[in-house]
Amino acid sequence: MDHRNNRTETVEASFRVKGMVPELWLADSGIRQPVTYRTEGDRIVVPLQLNAWDAVFVVFRPGKAPSRTVTEPAEKSVTTVDGPWTVKFQAGRGAPESITLTALSSWHQSADPGVRYFSGSGTYTNSIQAPAEWFQKGSGVFLDLGDVKNVAEVSVNGKPVGIAWRPPFRVDVTGALKPGANTLDIRVANLWVNRLIGDEQTGVTNKFTLTTQQFYQANSPLLPSGLLGPVVLWRRGAQ
Repeated sequence: MDHRNNRTETVEASFRVKGMVPELWLADSGIRQPVTYRTEGDRIVVPLQLNAWDAVFVVFRPGKAPSRTVTEPAEKSVTTVDGPWTVKFQAGRGAPESITLTALSSWHQSADPGVRYFSGSGTYTNSIQAPAEWFQKGSGVFLDLGDVKNVAEVSVNGKPVGIAWRPPFRVDVTGALKPGANTLDIRVANLWVNRLIGDEQTGVTNKFTLTTQQFYQANSPLLPSGLLGPVVLWRRGAQ
């Protein structure tokens, strides 16, 4: 089942199935998990919350229980990762080697034209102090990136933990995070629209892009780009 909308929706999926038990397979992670359901006559009804651009498989296995209620573990935010952030840009794309941001903001709002018109990938680096109580048995820690334009790859202490390409931009950092100091790297790639617009600016002689058709003008609106945040750590399970 796929959800081709840029919003979260709650639906009740009804399947013409009897004598089976459904479970949920998450298409982008491969995780399998139990799901709430109920039997209505010769059908099984599965309530689903689908995030933006979500996709799940509802798989049925042998079983006779007519219903099941799955309680989601409690979550709470434990810290916000604030600035300063160091951002290192992909070389050869017109941006400076790196900049420092006291607070997250879109690249297209920068006063530096090399950043404002940049298209490519930029790596945000920061640190996280993780107290020992985050690591109780049965708990997990998730990193929520807030808003991202457009795709983010996250590493903690040099270990890749996931790619976030749609809302909610969230990855599980439980296995990579450790008590004490941690290094957080978030590599974000945007679309190439802003670079196309930048190459159309008056006086530009060294263009970074080449297209057979001119899709954008110098005054075309720039797109938000980069890590917009807020970046928040959430703890799930044991509190």
